[in-house]
Amino acid sequence: MKGEYQHIRHGFEPVYDARSRILILGTLPSVKSREQQFYYGHPQNRFWKVLAGVVKETEVPSSVMEKKQFLLKHRIAIWDVIAECDIIGSSDSSIKNVVPADLTRILKAAPIQGIYANGAKAYDLYMKYSYEKTGREIIKLPSTSPANAAFQMNRLLSVWESMLSGFTEDMIEDLGAASQTS
Repeated sequence: MKGEYQHIRHGFEPVYDARSRILILGTLPSVKSREQQFYYGHPQNRFWKVLAGVVKETEVPSSVMEKKQFLLKHRIAIWDVIAECDIIGSSDSSIKNVVPADLTRILKAAPIQGIYANGAKAYDLYMKYSYEKTGREIIKLPSTSPANAAFQMNRLLSVWESMLSGFTEDMIEDLGAASQTS
């Protein structure tokens, strides 16, 4: 591992509203995400492509505004387990001196029915720092990071679809019903 440790404070807000039903947690924004001031900003991270596939959207959001609208439309909240830590670059394996994010902020404001970890490290950090405080189970999903070479796009999408299927089917039905009544 090359580079020096930096103390990083999470630089931007979670995305959620009072209708959010799914919470997806990462660890901490990557260097590219911190530069863009939004989640999953590395061009090779498959997060946005996977989510678009899961909710059956043909267009993958690209701008920060489109991504926020996409998440809220589909009742998906995103944030990270870590509020601040020491890290080398974007290397999750280097994370130390963790200060966890206060996830109760989202859990009190929205009827979250499922919490999902985007990768094993987010899952492990949640279990270590947040589970006792929230009392809520979390489901581990394979990471959408380009570093997760074990999962090609089709396999990654298939696992995410199967793990999120109950929630996304309900949300797609809810969206359809809402558009028919408006």
